[in-house]
Amino acid sequence: MMAPAPQNRNFRLLMTLDAVGGVWRYALDLASGLKAHGVETVFLGFGPAPSDAQRYEAEDIGQLTWSDAPLDWMVDDASQLDAIPGIISDLAARERVDFVHLNLPSQAAGLDVPVPIAVVSHSCVATWFKGVRGQSLPDPWQWQLDLTQQGFRNADIVLSPSLSHAKLLNAVYGDIAGLTVIPNASRVSPENCSKDELVFAAGRWWDEGKNGAVLDAAAAAVEWPVIMAGATQGPNGQTLVLRHSDGRQELGHGETLALMSRAAIFVSPSIYEPFGLAALEAARHHCAMVLADIPTYRELWEGAALFADPHQPQAFAEAINALVSDERMRQRLAAKASLASERFSLEAQTNAVMRHYGRLLHPMPHTRFAEQT
Repeated sequence: MMAPAPQNRNFRLLMTLDAVGGVWRYALDLASGLKAHGVETVFLGFGPAPSDAQRYEAEDIGQLTWSDAPLDWMVDDASQLDAIPGIISDLAARERVDFVHLNLPSQAAGLDVPVPIAVVSHSCVATWFKGVRGQSLPDPWQWQLDLTQQGFRNADIVLSPSLSHAKLLNAVYGDIAGLTVIPNASRVSPENCSKDELVFAAGRWWDEGKNGAVLDAAAAAVEWPVIMAGATQGPNGQTLVLRHSDGRQELGHGETLALMSRAAIFVSPSIYEPFGLAALEAARHHCAMVLADIPTYRELWEGAALFADPHQPQAFAEAINALVSDERMRQRLAAKASLASERFSLEAQTNAVMRHYGRLLHPMPHTRFAEQT
């Protein structure tokens, strides 16, 4: 059953995004689903500029404006982000939007707009430190936690893509009002492809949380070629040198999916993963999956993948080789992953988002809209 749309005939949404990681794919997929409900999306980008291909893709779905203001994790102090509330509010007023959807919670800090605000926590520096290094933010980064917390408090609803990430948010920030879990989705259609003897992984490998070093070390003992697609050099000088795997650097989304469709096995060694869109896309492509044994992946893929200790290259090599040597197990897990992926449909995500938009735009008296985690 389709969720009721907000009552505006030409409902206009301002949605922020960036071109660096998974937020881009989340934003475009969601906006595509919302478009089917009659929602017009005005994209506002921050951080490094998108490629021409990305621009064309976004402009095919909505209207794209790009700011040269930075993302919060790319700067040294909060003062470098002072212009962001004004940039958002000016565009919201100029485009006469009915709702603001921010894909970086700190962007809501100090934001004053006359329409509801939703923020999505795809990741943040504070939960990254907790999840990757098991520690609180170092003092020089404390402003990151404070600014993100201000953003949470200024939002009408806070969305998390998984229950595991929501629990981590509560552990780091304390109770967050309006915290609601809406799993991510993908526009990728289910596809049972012919498979090659190939292991595939995709990620921002310069990010310590993606744990590329462990997979690269494991590749030395894996019986099939291991392709690791994704950037190995980050915007702040982070670098990962791949020694045992076949590094493909940054590929377009279509190229990534083409390789994924050929691979019999998909691997994600991530230590920190609020959702893991690549795993969902791999499941849609009928890959058998080996995933890091972390709460998010257990929550989403229990029974549909093999799990390995993310700190042990040998554990990954053994799990991958177990699939290499057992075609029936590969096929069984690929089928289970494909079936499990149906839970994360774009229709389900869009309906859930529209339902919460509607509740904020047309609140019922004496009722709470938030589904507290």
